[in-house]
Order: sequence, then C-alpha cells, then structure tokens
Amino acid sequence: MDVSFNFAADLDAALRRAAASAGLDAARFNPDVRAADPKHGDFQANGVLPYAKQAKLNPRAVAESVVQALPAEVKAACDVAIAGPGFLNFSLKPAALLGWLIAYDSEAHLKSGAASLYHNKRYVVDFSSPNTAKQLHVGHVRGMVIGEAICRLLAFCGAEVIRDNHIGDWGTQFGKLIWGYRHLRNDAALASDPLEELERIYKAADAATKADPAALDGARAELVKLQSGDAENRALWEKINAISSGAFQEIYRKLDIHFDHELGESFYNDKLQRVYDELTQTGLAEVSQGALVVFHPEHPRFKTQPFIIRKSDGAANYASTDLATMLYRVEHFKADAIAVLTDTRQSDHFEQLWLTTQKWFAKTGRPLPAFEHVTFGSILGEDGKAIKTRSGDPIKLKALLAEAEERAFALVTEKAPELPAEERREIAAAVGIGAVRYADLAQNRSSDYIFSWDKILAFEGNTAPYLLYAVTRIRSIFRKAGLDSLDPTATAGATAPETASEIALARKLTAFASALNLTTGQLRPHFLCTYLYELAGEFSSFYAADKVIVDEAAVRARRLLLCARTLLVLETGLRLLGLRTLERM
Repeated sequence: MDVSFNFAADLDAALRRAAASAGLDAARFNPDVRAADPKHGDFQANGVLPYAKQAKLNPRAVAESVVQALPAEVKAACDVAIAGPGFLNFSLKPAALLGWLIAYDSEAHLKSGAASLYHNKRYVVDFSSPNTAKQLHVGHVRGMVIGEAICRLLAFCGAEVIRDNHIGDWGTQFGKLIWGYRHLRNDAALASDPLEELERIYKAADAATKADPAALDGARAELVKLQSGDAENRALWEKINAISSGAFQEIYRKLDIHFDHELGESFYNDKLQRVYDELTQTGLAEVSQGALVVFHPEHPRFKTQPFIIRKSDGAANYASTDLATMLYRVEHFKADAIAVLTDTRQSDHFEQLWLTTQKWFAKTGRPLPAFEHVTFGSILGEDGKAIKTRSGDPIKLKALLAEAEERAFALVTEKAPELPAEERREIAAAVGIGAVRYADLAQNRSSDYIFSWDKILAFEGNTAPYLLYAVTRIRSIFRKAGLDSLDPTATAGATAPETASEIALARKLTAFASALNLTTGQLRPHFLCTYLYELAGEFSSFYAADKVIVDEAAVRARRLLLCARTLLVLETGLRLLGLRTLERM
C-alpha cells in the first residue's frame, strides 16, 4: 500500500534522507519528529537546532537546506513551514488525509500498516502468574488486563507474541497444603467450592504449623516426600493444581485472557542444576554463608545485597527458577524480547535478575534479548487504602466481576427498559467487564489508582461506557440511514475534508499510528486509551458542527467516510485493549 500509515515515521525517514542530500552529517542528525500543537500543524521536527548548535551552523540556514532537499512526495502530502530559528512544521493536506481515509478501510489494512513496527520480532510476554491454591483477587486484575492488552498490541504491530503464564505451583507452601489436605479438609466444602476450601486449608495449615511443632514437622515431611517423587503426594499435588487451574480458567474466559503456555515453576525444577553449574563455572556465583549467591558490587544498591540463587539448605527459590526461565525463553522460544509483568514490589528482584542474566549470557556467548520488567501500582479503595472487604480480606476477582455485571445491568435497565432482559444482560456483561478492564488500562500503570464504581461506570469522561456508547452512536447513524459502515458504496465519491471539524477529525484518525507507536514503545496502554477518548471527543465536535446525512452526495459521502473510519479505529482500538463493542446500548 502506497499511502503512508505512519506519517510521523515516514517524515522522520524522509528528513534523514534530506539531511544527507543537503550535505549534513546524517549520522548526527536526529529529526526529532513529534505531534505538533494543532495551531502549527500536524507534526513538528525539532532536530535542526541541536544539530546546528553542535555543528556551529546557522539553524535557519540548516532548516532551509533540509526543506529544499525534501522529496517531492513529502511536499505533495504536506505544507512545510520553517518557524522561529529553525523548527519545521508539517501540515497534512486535505488530499493526503483523504488518501489515508480511503486506504485504511478495514482492520486488516490498519494491521498491515502497523506491522512494520515489530516485524520479525519474537516477544515473550509473562503475565498473570497466579499462585496455586489461592484465589484470584482484585490485585491480580492489573497484571492480567495490562498483559493481555500488551500482547494484542504487539501482535497487531507485527510481533510474534508468545504468551506465558508462569504459575507458582512449586515450593514450600505445598508441604503445608498437603499436610492440611490430609488433616484439615472439609469434603463438603471441597465439593462445593474447591478453590475456596483449598485456600482455607492453606491458611489453617499455616496457622497450625506456627502453633504446633509437630504439625510443622509433618508439613516438612510431606514436602520432602513430594520433592522426592512420592507417587501419592505427586498425585495430590496434581489434583490441587488442576483445581486451581479450573478456577483460573473461569476468570480468564470471563476477561477474554489467553495464553500459549502455562509453564509453572515446577516445569523448571529439572533445569536448575544447569543454572547453578554455569554460574559457578563462569565465576559469577560463589558460596556465602552456605548459600549460592551472585554479587553486583558495581551497583549502588546491591553492593552488599547478594542475589541468592540457592538457599543455604540447598533449596531453590524464585531467583533460581527465574534464571532457568530466562534461559529457556532464549534457547527454546528464541525470544528477541521478554516482558515480565508484576507489581512494583518486585522491582529489586527483577533488576538483580537482569544484571545477573546480562553477565551470565556475556560469559557464555548467548544472544541477549531485550528485557523489560513491566511494573504496575496498586488498586486502592476510595479511602486511599488497599481495596478490601469489610472483613479485611482482598476482594475476590470473581465477586468483583459479578458485581460489575449487576451494576451495569441496573444502569442498562434504567436507560433502556424496553430491551429484552437477555439483551440487557448481554450489554451489561460487555459494559460491566469492560468498565473494570478500562478503568485499569486508562491509568498510567506505574501509579496506584482509586477504584470507584460511580466513576468507572459513568457515561461521561474517559470511561468504557463513554467509549462503548460512542461506538453505538456511530452505528446508529448508519442504521438510521439504512447503510452498512463497511459498504464502500456508502462512501463512494467522497471528497477531501473541507470544514474545520472535518479536517480536525481526519487528522485525529491519522494519529492512530503515532498512538500505537507510543503505546507499544513504552508498553503503556493508557496512551492508547487517551487517544481513543480524544478521538471520541473529536467525533462529537464534528457531529455537532456538521450534519452527516445531507442532500449533497459528495458532502454526505465524505462525512459518512469520516464516521466509518472513526467507527473502525474506535472498534479496533477497543478490541486491542480487550473490550467487546456493541451494536446498541
């Protein structure tokens, strides 16, 4: 497709070529293309001034030479102006805007345009990662929905994405679980709600082992039997994992979360010795106070804080397993990049893990993937404290999602009581689940945020209901006109945008590429949320200013074209975030 999808990226490339043609040192010239203040156009290139300063040249003269050398296709698509001492402003011409609107007429074409961002990149994304025998609670939702959105976005932008759910299914808690299962279980409760009973068993066993040395000895004995391959304990371990997995899958289905692999910590158990051996043989690991550790004396925070990769009693820990996981992802998955999602409390661990991995792979001659620890803050109640039930326990995610659907059903019933109950339930599921999901995604993931039902279910502001309603609103335009938004005859003969609101909306639509670039570059879905909210607002302004269904065929066609593309970009963006759109609300 000849029409540029990402004008900013193509401008950057064109400016670099122009700089070389103008005799500049192309290796030192960075165009620094970014979105401009709308008063000055669509894009601004700020790279002339720092280059001129460094080269001791007149910035205005440098700017003029670069503009003179720009290829004809850039000048055909954009009005170019030099502002101030050497800023370059680019305004897309109406014909270029029309070209984009016509060319990118389907999600497949949008995806094709975006695919160059991560083409031929294999990305492993590690997210969710629950612990066996523990219920998913509200604190788990951030990693799940952010991880799913990141996977969808990277895949849309051309990456081969491998989704890995690294489940905590091995370790000392299983000694207590197995002991508790044998001595403390309630069979009726186990049949009624297996995961709830397993969680109760673990809490009771943990309390018992703290109070009774005999119980602690019993739990330790059960763990030794499990790790030694005892058939009975192994079967019980598998049963506990199966119960947990079933409960997890129920939540994943509700939230439309998908995984390619669910490799628990147990998967890496037979791969740990290789980690110990290689780190020791390369001189990176040493024994300190009986434990096998790696020191990073060059790091200001970790000078005296060793990275323990095997405990003094010979047991493995998270570091052991995570190092084995790094190796497996590089050797087996051939990962070019790895992203691991956890809350911010694990930042030190993953920083030490990455420091160790870099040194280890350098010593062994392995290719080093890109790595990002994608952290996120906490969800707080309206009192500013960790969100909990009245009893002080974390709110179960299953209960939160059920409440979301019920609250949304009440809202839908209030707004559209004439709809059949079944349809209201379907709408409520999309709105309620979407509201919980979007409330999280719309926040900067690095920050804590306050959860409020009134805010997340509001039909005003940057919320899921607002955006979902914007979609149905556009759909109603086509429905009332007896048209299909995907039918090319509805927009045939469309002319280039003319009015101020038409041009503003068209410009916002072409900025979808920049929004994708920014979002995937930082793995922060809130950038896409902000873009979609602004796009919906721009559409509202357009719809208020310019009547769509008018008698003049060319005007009607171009306004329907703007409606169709806004619908397409909104629906595509919301699907990338994991939200399900609706025909009506």
